[in-house]
Amino acid sequence: MHYRNTISCTHTWAQLSTVDSTVSSCSPGAQWLAAADLQQEVYRHLAMYVPRILCLGGGGREEQREELACQLLLLAPLEWLLLGKEPAAGLAQLQENNQPSPLCGHVFKVGEPTYSCRECAADPTCVLCMQCFLGSVHKNHRYRMTTSGGGGFCDCGDAEAWKRGPYCQKHTPTDNSRDTDEVEHLFISDLVDRCYSIFSIILKYAVDLLTWEQEDQLPAGLEPPNTSRQSKPLRVQVMHSSVVAHQCFALKALSWLGHIIQYSDGLRRILCQVGLQKSSEGENSSLVDRLMLNDSKMWKGARNIYHQLLMNSLLMDLKYKKIFAIQFAKSYERLQSDYVKDDHDREFSITDLSVQIFTVPSLARMLMVEENLMTTIIRTFVDHLRHRDLQGRFQFDRYTAQQAFKFGRVQSLIGDLKYVLISCPSEWSDQLRLKFLEGLDAFLELLKCMQGMDPVVRQVGQHIEMEPEWEAAFTLQMKLTHIISMIQEWCSTDERVLIEAYKKCLSALSHCHNSLPDGEQPISLSLAGHCVETYRYQVSQDKVSIHLPVCRLLAGLHVLLSRTEVASRSPEQLPLGELSPPLLIELPLRCLVLCAQVHAGMWRRNGFSLINQIYYYHNVKCRVEMFDKDIIMLQAGASMMDPNHFLMIVLSRFELFHIFSSGDVRKRYREANKDVAQQNNTLIEEMLHLIIMVIGERYIAGVGQVEPFDEVRREIIHQLSIRPMAHSELVKALPENGNKETGLERVIDSVALFKKPGVTGRGLYELRPDWNRNFNLYFYHYSRADQSKAEEAQRKLRRQNGEDTALPPPLPPPLCPLFGSLVNLLQCDVLLAIEGAVLQWAVEPSGGGWTESMLQRVLHLVGMALLEEQQQLENSNGDDDVTFNYTCKITRPGEAPSPSGSVLALLESLQNAPHLEVHKDMITWILKVNADIPISNDSCVSMVRDKDKAERKRKAEMARLRREKIMAQMSEMQKHFINENKELFQQSLEELEASTSAALTCVSQVCVGPRRVGGAEQRQLVTCILCQEEQEVRGHGRAMVLAAFVQRSTVLSKNRHHNLPDPEHHDPVFMHPDLSLGIHTASCGHIMHATCWQRYFEAVQLKEQRRQQRLRGHTSYDVENGEFLCPLCECLRNTVIPLLPHTHSPDHRYAFNTRPQAWLKTTNQQIAALHFSHRKQSDGQLPISHLEDITTPGPFNCVNPFSSSISEMITTFSMSAYKVGLKVNPNEQDHRVPVLSWSTCAYTIQSIERLLMDEDKPLFGSLPCRQDDCLSSLTRFSSACWTAAPLKTVHTHFIRLFAALIPDSQVQNTPCVLDIDMFHLLVSFFASFHSLDQSGRSVVDSAHLHLLHLVTVAHLVQILLTSNTEEVSMDQDNEGSEEEEAAICQLYMRVCVCVCVSVLPKVSSGWQLWRCVKTGVLPFLRAAALFFHYLNSTALPADLLVAGPGQWEALCSYLSLPPNLLQLHHSHRTLLEPLIHRWCCHPGVRQTLQGGGVIVRFPRESNRLIELPEDYSVLINQASSFTCPRSGGDKSRAPTLCLVCGSMLCSQSYCCQTEVDGEDVGACTAHTFTCGAGLGLFLRVRESQVLFLAGKTKGCFYPPPYLDDYGETDQGLKRGNPLHLCSERYRKIERLWRQHSIAEVIGHAQEANQTLVAIDWQHL
Repeated sequence: MHYRNTISCTHTWAQLSTVDSTVSSCSPGAQWLAAADLQQEVYRHLAMYVPRILCLGGGGREEQREELACQLLLLAPLEWLLLGKEPAAGLAQLQENNQPSPLCGHVFKVGEPTYSCRECAADPTCVLCMQCFLGSVHKNHRYRMTTSGGGGFCDCGDAEAWKRGPYCQKHTPTDNSRDTDEVEHLFISDLVDRCYSIFSIILKYAVDLLTWEQEDQLPAGLEPPNTSRQSKPLRVQVMHSSVVAHQCFALKALSWLGHIIQYSDGLRRILCQVGLQKSSEGENSSLVDRLMLNDSKMWKGARNIYHQLLMNSLLMDLKYKKIFAIQFAKSYERLQSDYVKDDHDREFSITDLSVQIFTVPSLARMLMVEENLMTTIIRTFVDHLRHRDLQGRFQFDRYTAQQAFKFGRVQSLIGDLKYVLISCPSEWSDQLRLKFLEGLDAFLELLKCMQGMDPVVRQVGQHIEMEPEWEAAFTLQMKLTHIISMIQEWCSTDERVLIEAYKKCLSALSHCHNSLPDGEQPISLSLAGHCVETYRYQVSQDKVSIHLPVCRLLAGLHVLLSRTEVASRSPEQLPLGELSPPLLIELPLRCLVLCAQVHAGMWRRNGFSLINQIYYYHNVKCRVEMFDKDIIMLQAGASMMDPNHFLMIVLSRFELFHIFSSGDVRKRYREANKDVAQQNNTLIEEMLHLIIMVIGERYIAGVGQVEPFDEVRREIIHQLSIRPMAHSELVKALPENGNKETGLERVIDSVALFKKPGVTGRGLYELRPDWNRNFNLYFYHYSRADQSKAEEAQRKLRRQNGEDTALPPPLPPPLCPLFGSLVNLLQCDVLLAIEGAVLQWAVEPSGGGWTESMLQRVLHLVGMALLEEQQQLENSNGDDDVTFNYTCKITRPGEAPSPSGSVLALLESLQNAPHLEVHKDMITWILKVNADIPISNDSCVSMVRDKDKAERKRKAEMARLRREKIMAQMSEMQKHFINENKELFQQSLEELEASTSAALTCVSQVCVGPRRVGGAEQRQLVTCILCQEEQEVRGHGRAMVLAAFVQRSTVLSKNRHHNLPDPEHHDPVFMHPDLSLGIHTASCGHIMHATCWQRYFEAVQLKEQRRQQRLRGHTSYDVENGEFLCPLCECLRNTVIPLLPHTHSPDHRYAFNTRPQAWLKTTNQQIAALHFSHRKQSDGQLPISHLEDITTPGPFNCVNPFSSSISEMITTFSMSAYKVGLKVNPNEQDHRVPVLSWSTCAYTIQSIERLLMDEDKPLFGSLPCRQDDCLSSLTRFSSACWTAAPLKTVHTHFIRLFAALIPDSQVQNTPCVLDIDMFHLLVSFFASFHSLDQSGRSVVDSAHLHLLHLVTVAHLVQILLTSNTEEVSMDQDNEGSEEEEAAICQLYMRVCVCVCVSVLPKVSSGWQLWRCVKTGVLPFLRAAALFFHYLNSTALPADLLVAGPGQWEALCSYLSLPPNLLQLHHSHRTLLEPLIHRWCCHPGVRQTLQGGGVIVRFPRESNRLIELPEDYSVLINQASSFTCPRSGGDKSRAPTLCLVCGSMLCSQSYCCQTEVDGEDVGACTAHTFTCGAGLGLFLRVRESQVLFLAGKTKGCFYPPPYLDDYGETDQGLKRGNPLHLCSERYRKIERLWRQHSIAEVIGHAQEANQTLVAIDWQHL
């Protein structure tokens, strides 16, 4: 515990406050130089000041004063003493004369990007920092990009780390580099002596304190001086506090040393010498040794600092790195033991520095020779795994939690061994051979402990009670896989080592066989005239293990003997004569039989543990050193023994010998038990498959005459034969070597074509057609599912190409001499007997005695044998005797006791068997190949072939005639149908022509005002998606509703710093032009009866209520907030919009247009009447029902035009908009309810208009049906929602809205024209105006037109007040006439006079001003056109149905506006001038223009997501320097970038949680409420993952816009390929955001993946 010492703090701070800038005057440096014992003087100084300064702690201010005191009173004197002059000048001089090391040595921060060249790096641990990488040659190579976990350093300048290009431009060594062995000549001797002294004292001080174990006293010389400032000090507490204070300063001293040596390479070497210097105590007495050996006793902070110092000093120089490496290796066993007992992660342990030492090839081999490092590592590892069974094998089954923890930590030793072996030696010395073979002995002892571990016995009768532990054994196997491969690579580089290693491995295997407890009985087997001696063993009854590493290592070495030709050059040195082939194949064969029996379902009662073991046995992570090596061992054994004997042993182990050795094998062994018969069938299939693999798998260098890249190419061919695959899928399907390389890039372009991805999906490789001939149906790495898919794909491809569907075996490569006799398996008597038996069973099918898969495998074997014979004949010179005569043997009839037909005869009889149609092409191919092989007179074969050819020709001709007849019949029926329905076709064409001509000729449509043209008066029929009943939309009919989703939005916001409004006091009547917070409504377009929807929603609610509490988590929808999924498309919805009938077309016979003055006078009279009635009502003199008696000039008609069900749905949607828009509970009496309904209509139209404009789509005709239906319903609803609100409320809103443009003395606090969004005002005007019933529809239409004109003029003034003509590009065509330019200049001058000339900028050009106004008002006009079109259902002009020129005139005409909008002002100057003057003279206008508010310029620029860098590593680099804002400078573990505003956030961390609505939420969730009104788009930089959030409980992950060169994302940065920005995908994300589809995407994602629902999104 750290107790604060406050005894002399006041004195310390008083002294500190008097320290002058000239520290030298009070520095003890001069006194120290004259001291006899420098260490004593320094210790005395530290003893006096360290406890006074560092015993305080406290807040941030105290920490700053503490740092300052340490620098001035403790470190500055040391610097003076070290340099002999003012520190700044001395250090600058040292740096100027410094010759830095060519090593970069940049230590990586957490999350910093690192780069490793796949072509040039010696191993995957060799990395570069970003600066060195960009300045190196490797940036043009294939490289891997990852993020650092912190702690390592850049390897730039290390020649051993790179095959080429070891230096970047910055660290390239110069010719005049100084010798680094001597340091004394760099400085004057006096400085050198001082450096040695100071470094020795400080480093010893730090080491003593960090390794100090006594809490109640300090090392000698550091005891604090006696003080009388406190009479009764608590000595124990004070002394304890002093120990902690000195330890804290020890860390600062180490950091200071690391800082000082950066100035001079000479200082660094002096520090290295001091740290490594042995003391008189002997072994492990240097200061560095003491630190290492006490590493596990230190706390994490101390470890980090001294590890950093070691990397900055010792590891930056090869000479001292070598000395340190020797000491590290000497203490290796003790260090690892301490680490295993420690509780900190490896990154905080000194053992983690092994990666910096063992990966240097010269150091690793030196340590292997001098310190026997390889043996030390292996024996240390084995010593820690002491849990064994009676046979000495590892036993993990009864591991305690502590042992499991220890096993997890001890695995790091395997990583160290991998570092040592990762680079093969190019030259061998005798000592290296000796030590390597000694290490191999130790490794074989490890493998012997694994040989046969975790044995299993088949459960019969009862299922296993408890699943046995299997994961630990496979974890060990996977960890050792690369080690085993590396040992084989080392052996392959030296013939002597290979021979000795082979002998040692064979001896170890013999030892394992001798220790087997089997004691089986010898038996003799006879089949097809051959006999073999073996012993009785049954996999289904006896113990069997899947772990056979010794056998498999021997198999690998055996292949190396063949590959390196050692077996042929030096056979006398090899113990090949001592090999017992039956013993070699025994254990691998048992393992493969176990797999076959598991596939046959014989081991079901052994549970999932065995299934998992079989899976990993074949999995790409393990198969190279497990399954593949077992096949090789069988090949090796088969090549050294009689093929008949081999197959008989295989039959015996598969427990099938009794079937094929029966009296008449071709009449099929009968099994009464159907389950056993089915199992036997599967075992026969598996055995035949194994024989195919043993004979045919030759693409291993050493087995077949191939190169390593041939093997990789074959893997790729067979993966792409299944289906086209992405690069990442291919990489996962290929095994990696120790350098994490698969060899894919070397061959992929030669065998596959790359197809780039689109906006979705990923890039795919497709197999080139000319490689399909290499397809092998029984490729040994296929799973059953893969084989089935590949077969189907290949047959389909052959049918598409017009070929037969036979899938013959490909031509095999020739075998190496050591494996040459393998081909004899194909022609041996036992295999011929097996083939004949299966063919006979197929000829006479009866019951379930055989399967087509058996026949297919036999046909494949026959094809392999024929190709082998064909190849031998082609390669023979004529003089050579061809020993392979399979064609002769298959023409012989079966021998006794089953003298039936020959194999060839059976094949001919099967060719036309009706039940084998699928195999007919394969049999035909076999007979053709057999016929092409020259054999002695076989005329019957020729006759059969000619007869078959004629039969096929006859059938093809009949099929052709049948097709022609069918086509003729279809053609006749088609002509007959057209003739019968001729009138119908003609009528449809005429209607189409008429509608087209009408659309082209009608160009004078108007959508607003008395002259508006209504749509066709047709019935509006819709169908309910729930009950499928058709219904007409009528005002007094049953309510039909549209499923919709209402959400708050900031997509159009021009002021993201605007705080969210207080929901209780916010007044939403006037929307500010910055659109900082809007309400958006979207719909999927699916229509329901209101009653159907209500029943559906009640059912959803009931379902949620019935769900048990323990199962009720977050779902993709929140029923309590009214959310549900659309019954048809399952989109997230939270309300419904009522469908309302079309607006009736006006009767143009009575249409007239009142003058604006008359309309204005009438409206003012109505408003005055409303004021009067409201005052009377508030005084209690008049009930609201008598309102119509007071108002003039006409009565108010308040009859509700809708049925009760429609009115109810109007209220429902109004409440939804109100509840979502203000985030409050429903309240039908709130006067703000109708305003929010109008607002969502206006905001939705503005949002869609911006999308259409930015995507360059026509205003009309390009919207999808669902958006079209949504806008139609929304606009009609906005004009009808007044019916659901109190009439007084609507009238009050209209009065306030009208007063914003027309002065009203009774309305106070109206906003200025710059604080009103004119389109929102327009929509609200029209929606509220319907509550004032005028006399006659034409009067209403006329009033609508005047309102539009008035708002348009106000918007023009608004644009002029905020215009900036400098932003208008000069290359625009001068479209404005002189009249327009003069008019706009005149209006602008009028505005300037009203405001103040000095506030508005001067305009130099009239056309620029006119263009500015024209472009500024265009979005308003487009939005108005959308609104009136859907409101009044008017027909559309043709010019607005296409994108192109002529839009302006068509738009103005459609809105009944003059093309020159200034004519509105000119025609009604007397009316508008006073209004313009009032608007401009409003106090808010001048205040805003002078900087008192947000100025929004028109047209408002569309919001975009932030610009992202093209190279993803730039983002990673930015994120690595981002610190958590609340953790005192600590690096953020999950830096997350907001794509909307660009803020970097500390996500998924408790440090940055804040409280929102009484609940703690993470930084991203909190940010969504300030930036996106609860919705957010983020990029998780370190995971390369886009995050969508909606509220606190909804979110999903989305593919990022960054792709690698293969068109794939890399979420989690697991593959490390360079990532670059895909603009199309980023634009797609942006489009989702601007379309307000993020919530919908989240809903779909959570419905598709229920695991997303369980994530606590609010903590991100």
